[in-house]
Amino acid sequence: MPTIIYVDDSRDDLFYLDYIRRKQQIEVDLFCFSTAETALAALEQRAAEGWALPELLVADLYMPLDSGIALVSRLRRDDRFKAMRLAVCSGSDAAEDRARSLKAGADAYLEKPLDLASILLNLEM
Repeated sequence: MPTIIYVDDSRDDLFYLDYIRRKQQIEVDLFCFSTAETALAALEQRAAEGWALPELLVADLYMPLDSGIALVSRLRRDDRFKAMRLAVCSGSDAAEDRARSLKAGADAYLEKPLDLASILLNLEM
């Protein structure tokens, strides 16, 4: 079963994605975090314990303490997480947001609301 980490300061968005997972009976281990720091700590713990990296980490573009772009950049500089697939998400469809995210090292830019079934299909490709 694939593992996805979702980082978003909006509790509503975190709840919504988990609700969709349960309602559509999507088989995925979904771990939701409201800050980049707690997500990073969880990733570091997984790595220290020898667990496999998640198939994908999705981070919200605009968060008050640490943006999704900052988290993606940080993970890309860390040898432990360089190979992990990373995405930035936002309600914004602005081309400059997409370009900044991809330049920072994101593999994808996703628009909200997130479509979990579609995300999983793209992971399989």
